[in-house]
Amino acid sequence: MLKRILLLASIAIFLTACGVVPAPAPGNTSLVHIKLPVGYVANIQFAPLYVAIEKGYYRDAGIQIEFDYSFETDAVSLVGANNLQFAVVSGEQVLLARAQGLPIVYVAAWYQKYPVSVASKASQNIHAPADLKGKKIGIPGRYGANYIGLDALLYSAGLSENDVTLDAIGFNQVEALATDHEQAVSVYTTNEPIQLRAQGYQINELRVADYVQLASNGLITNEKTLSGNPDLVRRMVTATLKGLADTIADPNQAYTISEKYIPNLAQSDAATQKQILAASIDLWKTSRLGYSDPQSWQNMQATLLKMKLLKQPLDLTQAFTNQFIP
Repeated sequence: MLKRILLLASIAIFLTACGVVPAPAPGNTSLVHIKLPVGYVANIQFAPLYVAIEKGYYRDAGIQIEFDYSFETDAVSLVGANNLQFAVVSGEQVLLARAQGLPIVYVAAWYQKYPVSVASKASQNIHAPADLKGKKIGIPGRYGANYIGLDALLYSAGLSENDVTLDAIGFNQVEALATDHEQAVSVYTTNEPIQLRAQGYQINELRVADYVQLASNGLITNEKTLSGNPDLVRRMVTATLKGLADTIADPNQAYTISEKYIPNLAQSDAATQKQILAASIDLWKTSRLGYSDPQSWQNMQATLLKMKLLKQPLDLTQAFTNQFIP
């Protein structure tokens, strides 16, 4: 779901830090403007955000949201430097950023299940992670959630990258699998598998979340905002989770609302788009929306250490918090 983010500490040096955004004074109708990078184009997967805007949850919280769909935006560095107060990123980005000295903190889990799968044609007979041994697997590159999720899946079966052939193919997984250029591809659970099935291909899908629990996509802020304006964080989290709850409760209403925010959604294949929304909801659902499971962070750190993307363990209690979850 989220774009590749390169965590370079040098970027932060050149970013000019902004002051902490103040909470609206009592009786003041002005709204705090929040620019929110989401790492992708306008898409049905962001329905909870559109619902929260349309139903006035952000407005009632004293917040005005502006979406940043730019692929070029390095959201982690911008939030780490306090140029922005919030962003939507994945769990591995939080740990990699903190290892670079960027003081970002994950304050609300959006996805409870890691949204990456490995897809293959049924003829390949890949039914479990162990069946990936010896296979040629297409990935966008050695970065991002597709790469992290694939390695976590391999580790769950006692395998490593040395047991497979990784092929960097960019974001061309559907075509690569359809033309048998790859025996398997690492994909987003809510995207390529649905496209492939819609095109008539019989595929097997190994969902990372079925084998290992990893910290996934959610809302981050920075330590300066946490300490200087915790009320803003609480209001941002609460409004976002209200939109998430409403989307889960009434997907059809959320889909209709999203048509206002996503160009050409009304003219797209509604059946496919609703499948994407339903698959996304399956990854969001939990008994306590927004809650981060500490075990998922431990698993993510263990994966990054095995991949040598982290050199040493971090203090995970500084990387995430559940204190703002209703």
